[in-house]
Amino acid sequence: MKYFFLLNHPAHFHLFKNVIKNLRANGHLCFIYIRPKDVLENLLREESLDYEILTIPPKERKFIIGSSITGLLKKEYKLSKQVLKHKPNLLIGTDWAIVHVGRLFNIPSLVFNEDDTLATPENKIFYPFAKTLILPECCDKGMWSKKRVSYNGYHELAYLHPNHFTPDNIVVNEKLGTAKPFIIIRLVKLTASHDVGKKGLGLSIILELIIKYEKDYDFLISMEDKTIPELEKYRFRFNLNLMHHFIANAALVISDSQTMIAEAAVLGTPSVRFNDFVGKIGYLEELEHKYELTYGIQTNKTDELKKKVAELLTMPDLKNIWRKRKCKMLGEKIDVTAFMEWFIENYPVSKITMRDNPNYQYKFKTISDD
Repeated sequence: MKYFFLLNHPAHFHLFKNVIKNLRANGHLCFIYIRPKDVLENLLREESLDYEILTIPPKERKFIIGSSITGLLKKEYKLSKQVLKHKPNLLIGTDWAIVHVGRLFNIPSLVFNEDDTLATPENKIFYPFAKTLILPECCDKGMWSKKRVSYNGYHELAYLHPNHFTPDNIVVNEKLGTAKPFIIIRLVKLTASHDVGKKGLGLSIILELIIKYEKDYDFLISMEDKTIPELEKYRFRFNLNLMHHFIANAALVISDSQTMIAEAAVLGTPSVRFNDFVGKIGYLEELEHKYELTYGIQTNKTDELKKKVAELLTMPDLKNIWRKRKCKMLGEKIDVTAFMEWFIENYPVSKITMRDNPNYQYKFKTISDD
C-alpha cells in the first residue's frame, strides 16, 4: 500500500514516527510531506526519515485570513501533483489539505486530531470533507458521530507509552553535569489560526520565577521565538531528540504549549499550563481532572500560577505521587501506535470493526509494570 503522511508540527512527527517506521518494515510505501515549523525538519533528519517540503511558511507568521487561504491552496495544489504522481491509497495526518485533496481524487483521508472544536472552531469547516476522524474518546464528545472513530488514548501515548519510550536518566545527568534539579519552561508563538487573541506566558512572569527559584533549580527554556535575549542563557541546547528524556527527569514543566504539558503528564512529571485554552481541550481536561497529572491556569490569574508552582515545588514526595497517578492512567489507556498501525493497515475494515465493536481497541491495551 501507498500512504501519504502530512506533517505540519513537531508534535505530528512524534505522533506518526513509530507508525511510519513500522508500516515501512511491513513493506508499505510511506511518503512524508511537510510544511516546516519550529524544529520539525531537524527531528526528521535526526531520525533519518526522508520527506518533501510542500510549502514554506513566512518567517514572521501572523494569522491573516487571505494569506492563510492562499497558503492552503498552494499546499493543496502541490499535494495534488504528488497524488497524481504516486496514486496513494490513503492520505493521513491532521492537515486540512488532505480532506480537500482526498475528496477531489476520491482517496480516503484519515484525520488524527485531538484538539476539540471548541478550541479550534475551523474544524467545523474542514471536518465535513474528511472520510474518517480518529479522535481520543475525551475529544469533542458527542460530535462528528457519523465519521468519527474514538479510542481511549492520547496522541502523546503514540510515542511516550512505555512500549515505545524509556527515559534515560544517565544521559540527562551526563549532559547537565550536575545533580541539581531542573525546571523546563516551554514557550510557543501562538500564531496559528485558532491562536488569534490568545495569550500565554509573558517575559515578566518567567523572569520572576527564575529569580525566585534559580538558587535551588536550574532552568531549561525551549523557545519557538529566537529573539528573547533575557532568556538566551537558559535556552535548551541539547539534541532535540533528548527532550522527552529531559521532561521525564524534570522537577516541573511550565508552559503555554498544549503538547509539552501533555507529554509531561503522560511521563509522570508535574506540569502547569498557562494560556487561554484552559477548559477547552478535552485531553488536557481529562489529564488534569481525572488523573490529576497537570494543572491549567488562565492568563488572567498570574497569582494563581505563582501559587501553584510554589505548592508543587514544596510538596513532599512529589515525583512518587505523580508516578502512581501516571500508572493509573496507563493502566486504562491503549498503546496508540499499535492501534494506529492496525487501523491504517486494515482500513476500511478496521473502521467497521471499531463501529461494531469499540472494545476491539483493548487488544492494544498494555498495563505498565512501572
